[in-house]
Amino acid sequence: MSAIPPLGRTSFATELLAGATLAALAIPEVMGYTRIAGTPVVTGLYTLLLPAALFAFFGSSRHLVVGADSATAAIMAGALLPLAQPASGEWMQFASALALGCAALLLVARTARLSFLADFLSRTVLAGFLTGVGVQVALGELPSALGIEAGGSGTLARLASTLDRFRDLRPGDALVAGAVLAFIVALRRLAPRIPGALIAVAAAIAASSYFGFEARGISVIGSLQGGLPRLGLPDPTLAWQHASELGSAAFAMSLVILAQSAATSRAYAWKYDEAYSLDADLLGLSLANAGAAITGAFVVNGSPTKTQMVDSAGGRTQLAHLAMVAIVLVVLLFFTGPIAHLPRAALSAVVLLIGLDLVRARELRRFHAVRRSEFWVAIATAAAVVVLGVERAIILAMLLSLIDHVRRGYRPHNSVVLKGPDGHAQLASVEEAGEYAPGLIVYRFGHSMYYANADVLAREVTRLADEAPAGLRWFVVDMDAVDDVDFSAGETLSDLRRLLAGRGVSLKFLRPSPSVLQQLARYGLHATSQSENWVFASLRDLRHHYEGPSATDP
Repeated sequence: MSAIPPLGRTSFATELLAGATLAALAIPEVMGYTRIAGTPVVTGLYTLLLPAALFAFFGSSRHLVVGADSATAAIMAGALLPLAQPASGEWMQFASALALGCAALLLVARTARLSFLADFLSRTVLAGFLTGVGVQVALGELPSALGIEAGGSGTLARLASTLDRFRDLRPGDALVAGAVLAFIVALRRLAPRIPGALIAVAAAIAASSYFGFEARGISVIGSLQGGLPRLGLPDPTLAWQHASELGSAAFAMSLVILAQSAATSRAYAWKYDEAYSLDADLLGLSLANAGAAITGAFVVNGSPTKTQMVDSAGGRTQLAHLAMVAIVLVVLLFFTGPIAHLPRAALSAVVLLIGLDLVRARELRRFHAVRRSEFWVAIATAAAVVVLGVERAIILAMLLSLIDHVRRGYRPHNSVVLKGPDGHAQLASVEEAGEYAPGLIVYRFGHSMYYANADVLAREVTRLADEAPAGLRWFVVDMDAVDDVDFSAGETLSDLRRLLAGRGVSLKFLRPSPSVLQQLARYGLHATSQSENWVFASLRDLRHHYEGPSATDP
C-alpha cells in the first residue's frame, strides 16, 4: 500500500485545492469519454470513485490518476459493437466483464513480473509519447471548442473534418472557449498559484446558468443522473458465451493499460526524482479495474491528461486524488444539477490547454541538441500516437528504441590501446592502429559481442593483424566494455583464434567480467595448457606476463 508523505498545513491545503481542480476538470472529461465507450453518462463518474481510490491506496505512483480513458474506451467499444447495443443492459454486462478480465490479466502481469517491459520506455520515448498524447488531446478537443460536429474516428480524420466544416463554427461556443483560454493563460502569467482552470469552469457554469447559454445555442453538458452505483458482478454465463471476443479485447486493453500507465508514472517519477514501482502500480491498476467492474463502470487506465491536470494544479501526492474522489462522491449525491449547465466549449478549452501542457517542447529541443537520433525516436513516437493511436504507438516506440540501440551496437566505437608519451595508456581509433608494446596489440571492443557486430569484430581484428609490424606475438582483446558474448560472436572469436594461431600469434583476453569469462570458457577459448596465461585482470598484469616481472605500468 502506498503511503502519503507528511504534509504541512500549506501543502495540505494545496493538495485539497489540486483535488478540487482535478474534480472540476475530470468530471466533465470522463463524462465525455462515455460517448466513446457507449455507456450511460454517469458511469464516467463511477470510474473516478472506487477505481481512483483503490489505486491511490495500493499504487506506487504519487502522481498517476486513474479513471476513464479514451484509448481503452475506444478498444472496448470496437469489441462490443458486434455483440450488443450501446448503453443497453447487455452492453454494460460486457463492459463490466471486460474490466474484470483486465483486472485478472494485470494481476497475472504483476505475478509474472512483467514490469520489466517498462524498461523499454526510455526518456526519449516517454517525452515523445506524452507529446503525442498532448497533440492528440488538443486536436481532439478543437471541434468541440469551436462548436463543430466533426466526423472521423482518428485524430487526423477529425482534424480534416473540422477544417472542412469550419464554416459551421458556432460563434457562441468559440467565444466561450476563447474567453476561457484567455483567462487561464493570463492568470498563469499574472498569478500562477491561483487555480485558473477551476475558476474558469466555475465561472462558465455560473454564466451559463444565469444567461441561459443552452437557449442561446451554446452546447452544454446536459442532465446527469445522480446517486451511488449499485454493487454487483457481471453475469458469468453471458460473458462465457463470448469469451474469445472479450478475451482478445481484454488482452489488448491490458497491454495499453500497462504501457500507458508505466509511461506516465515513470515520466512524473523522473520529473520529481522519486522512486516508483511498476509492480505496485500493476496491483493498484488491477484492483482499480476490479472496482470498476463491481460498481457498474468500465475499464479504467492511468491517464496522462488527468495526471497533468493535478500536476498543473500543484498536487504532488495521492491526497489530491482522494480529495477528488470525495468531491465526486458529493457531486453524485447532491450536485449533479449545476454540472448540466457547463458549456462543452469551456470544458474543451480547458482540456485543450492541458493537452498542450503535455507537449515536452523543452525536452525535445534538448534531445535535438544532444542526441539527434533519439530526438527522431521521440518525434516518431509522438507522430505515431497522433496517426496510429496510443496502443500501436507504444509498441512502435519500444521497437524504435530497440532498433536505435541495436544500430549503435551494430557499429560499436572500438579502439586500440596505445602507450602515450607520458607512459600512460590511451585510446586511439582502430584506423590509427599501432602496438601497445613491440609484438603486442591491445584491441578494445566497445559493446557486447553478438551476431550483428561479429562481422565488425572479425574484419577489424584481421586488419589489425595484417597491418601489424613483423614479429606480432600477442593479440589481446580488451573486454572491459563487453557484458555478453553470444554464440555467433563466440564462434567468430574461435575462428580468429585459429586464424591468428596459424600466423604464430596468440589470442588473449583482458579484463573480462566473471560472467563473460565463463562464456569464453564455454566456447572453448580457455588456455590450451595449464601453464598458458590467456586472461589478464589489468594492463599491469598483462605487461607483467608479457615483458617479465620487472615491467610496470604507470
